[in-house]
Amino acid sequence: MKFQKGFQNLSKRNMNFEEVFQHILSFIKVQPNGNHRLIIGTDSQVHSSYTRFITGVVIQREGKGVWACYRSVDLARRIETLQEKISLETNFTQEVACMFTPQKQKQIIDLMIPYVEKGANFKMVGHLDLGRGTKNKTRIYVNEMIKRIESVGLEAQIKPDSFVASSYANRYTK
Repeated sequence: MKFQKGFQNLSKRNMNFEEVFQHILSFIKVQPNGNHRLIIGTDSQVHSSYTRFITGVVIQREGKGVWACYRSVDLARRIETLQEKISLETNFTQEVACMFTPQKQKQIIDLMIPYVEKGANFKMVGHLDLGRGTKNKTRIYVNEMIKRIESVGLEAQIKPDSFVASSYANRYTK
């Protein structure tokens, strides 16, 4: 059984996805000729009787700021294996990414089309809290999880570039 809360950030709680989407559109409208990246990533923490998953959603205008929020899901049991933990983190990232339907993505792109010649750009990225380093236990799952993220139309990034999962989401898992 899982307990899911709405999206939130430091200034607003209990946002539904439509409210999050409207914040993202408003952010883009401020400077539609910018280089925008919509980044989604999940991290988790195993607690005494549950596991908390935090999925961060960040709209970034490169060099010009961000707007961010996150969704918390508590699974009413301890996740005991690294493979299950990593797989569920990837699943929650995919789940939120799929909320950005082709119609919603078109709304974002339509805002930017008049500014393409002025440098407007948009891409969706999935951040995975995984690394390829020899000391990183998650390295054996990197290729599989990258394929899963790419299967929902996101560009995949891992450590050290996956700051939404490894830093932003991580700070709210405690």
